[in-house]
Amino acid sequence: MEITLQQSTDTRTILYREALNEALREELARDERVFIVGEGIAQRGGSYKVTVGLLDEFGPKRIIDTPISEASFTGMGVGAAITGMRPVVEILFIDFTTLIMDQIVNQAAKYRFMSGGKGRVPMVLRTQGGSGNGLAAQHSQSLEAWYYHIPGLKVVMPSTPYDAKGLLKSAIRDDGPVIFIEHKLLYMNKGPVPTEEYTIELGRADVKRTGTDVTLIAWSGMVPRSLAAAEELAGEGIDVEVIDLRSLVPLDKEAILESVRKTEHVIIVQEAIRRGGVASDICSIIQEEAFDYLDAPIKILAGRNTPIPFNLNLEKAAVPQEEDIVAAVKEMFN
Repeated sequence: MEITLQQSTDTRTILYREALNEALREELARDERVFIVGEGIAQRGGSYKVTVGLLDEFGPKRIIDTPISEASFTGMGVGAAITGMRPVVEILFIDFTTLIMDQIVNQAAKYRFMSGGKGRVPMVLRTQGGSGNGLAAQHSQSLEAWYYHIPGLKVVMPSTPYDAKGLLKSAIRDDGPVIFIEHKLLYMNKGPVPTEEYTIELGRADVKRTGTDVTLIAWSGMVPRSLAAAEELAGEGIDVEVIDLRSLVPLDKEAILESVRKTEHVIIVQEAIRRGGVASDICSIIQEEAFDYLDAPIKILAGRNTPIPFNLNLEKAAVPQEEDIVAAVKEMFN
């Protein structure tokens, strides 16, 4: 059950990474079939400290450090899930999921179909992507479109601590497989989270800001930038609605269409490069199902068709920033 912040009488402000840690801790305690594997996730608590403290509480049989061999421990996770466990497999950077494509795309994603619907792979693949830390081309990619394209995979990308906790709990309980993509710039972001238990249904978007003039559709790291742009534009008399998709698969198509029918203007904001991206597919959905409501062409703001540079100024120029969103909205109305 999802508990909104307005309904909850007891909330506290915690970090995004702490919200993820709470979700893992609660699900480990709730279900003995849940275990976590990954590089440096036990004694170190993970590079972003998401799994800190879990080894002491649940022991080395459930919080398992692995060798640097993503293909092997991901394959182990797929096998464990097929045989009844609920593994959470952590891949440190989404860039490294290039090493596990066979395990995820050819095995995990297809098992239910190839078993005539009888088999399940209740596994969560936790990873993080995105730019912003100067980690250059091999550690800063946004590759969600790869997994969005594969039948049998669910893709989740939370932007707030509240969403991160509720969605991760649901992902672990799901019969999966679920690709759970975090953003490296969000781990230290703070937000209110209820003390009582809650989950968030996969496939439900969230209206982060209501508005009447234009819809911004975003996910993950682009949500805070869209909200900041919306606040700036409000000072100039433009009322912006911000839709946080939260899940890309399942996609909350109705939330998108409802907002577009209301505002009649839409801009889709993604960090990933435009070519072959999720934004292009969303654009096609709107064109097919809400074209008559549009008062202007749909705009897509996306990363440039280039690897992420190491230089911080070039890195910033390679992906949409707050000022780019503001400029795109103004251009639409001019």
